[in-house]
Amino acid sequence: MKFGFMPDVDLGSQVFDLAFNPKHNIVYTGLLNGHIKAFAYDDQGTCTSKFDLRPTKRSARSLVVDMEGLELYSVSKDRSIHVIDTSTGKIVREQAQAHESAINRVTRFMSMLATGDDNGVVKLWDPRQISPIRSYTHHFDFISDFLWLQDKKQLVTTSGDGTLSVIDVRSSKVEPFAHSEDQEDELLSIVSIKELIAHSEDQEDELLSIVGIKDGKKVAVGTQTGIISIWNRTSGWADCVDRLKGHPHSVDALATLSEDVIVTGSSDGLVRVVQVLPNKLLGVIADHGTFPIERLRTDRNGAWLGSASHDNVLKLTDVRDALVDSDEDDSDKGESDDSKEEGESDGNIDNDSDSGSKEGGNENEPAMEQDGETDESDSDSDSDKSETHTESDSEPEPQPEPVSSKKGKRSQPEGPSNKKGKVDSGFFDEL
Repeated sequence: MKFGFMPDVDLGSQVFDLAFNPKHNIVYTGLLNGHIKAFAYDDQGTCTSKFDLRPTKRSARSLVVDMEGLELYSVSKDRSIHVIDTSTGKIVREQAQAHESAINRVTRFMSMLATGDDNGVVKLWDPRQISPIRSYTHHFDFISDFLWLQDKKQLVTTSGDGTLSVIDVRSSKVEPFAHSEDQEDELLSIVSIKELIAHSEDQEDELLSIVGIKDGKKVAVGTQTGIISIWNRTSGWADCVDRLKGHPHSVDALATLSEDVIVTGSSDGLVRVVQVLPNKLLGVIADHGTFPIERLRTDRNGAWLGSASHDNVLKLTDVRDALVDSDEDDSDKGESDDSKEEGESDGNIDNDSDSGSKEGGNENEPAMEQDGETDESDSDSDSDKSETHTESDSEPEPQPEPVSSKKGKRSQPEGPSNKKGKVDSGFFDEL
């Protein structure tokens, strides 16, 4: 079975973010030294440079491409927003001092642009002139990730203050539609699973990343303590309905491979594949050594997984054979899955459940456990929470030293629409 990596591309500086063009095989990278580099790639793994520009001398923290693939949006530690023509690599619009503090995340949806900064402020913009629409101040710590819910026209945000919130962008109110309880952990990343969205209670942990799974009916959130919390959109946004533990370190980045399979990027440098509901660790597909993973993205065809870390390289992993079609499998389990969604009675998404899948795809990896707290949090979480980058205002070219993986957390997950399929176990046998 074919599986492989594109040769690593040395970028000469730490990678903060990456984004794929939705129309062409082009990937963009935002670097610590302010450079934005674009590369074209093919199915055989050949990568060639398209352009290299430096809108600012401060770090390019987050990137997003519009749906037509015509414009690339970049936000920086110097509080600026730059719009770049993807065909020429030239800056076409910019907004200096767009926030009062460094901008950490950007995403594009409908006819709007959203940005989130280190103080928890979220702003909506008209991208045509980069003119402000409204601001939200309900978070008090850095915005780590965004997830756009197309069906509800709502924007989900995760924050280092331990909560997630849901913003109805159609409303003129400057308060969120919903705000979660404190999760007692930093929320770092988010993806949609089975696909749906309000502001949660404080999760008492930094919320670092977010993705949607299970056709968007649920979302998965990565946290500082290594727990992945599962949220059911139909149950509201006050609190999560399930917690998956098994990652020894923080889950800083998330992306989806299928409706029930996600990839996780951790501060231990490993990119893992995890099945959700039922929960199972399936294997490790990429390794950045001891460097934390800053971002995970899948390209427009779901063929390549991009991962960014502090090792100064762009790593693209071929995941075309990670999934195999399983229409028969889906039909067999359809009825049981529906009953789970209704009753949540099998222990997979019950808050009070101590049961769960203990199997792992790798002997050396801990099994994915449900609804439990990790024994100890990342020892650097307190200092990382108020991260200071290694950049210096007085130095024209910052050195690519390792920085915290808490700031610069990912923008909205991109990649293919949720595909039905299962993971081919043989995919991991070849690793």
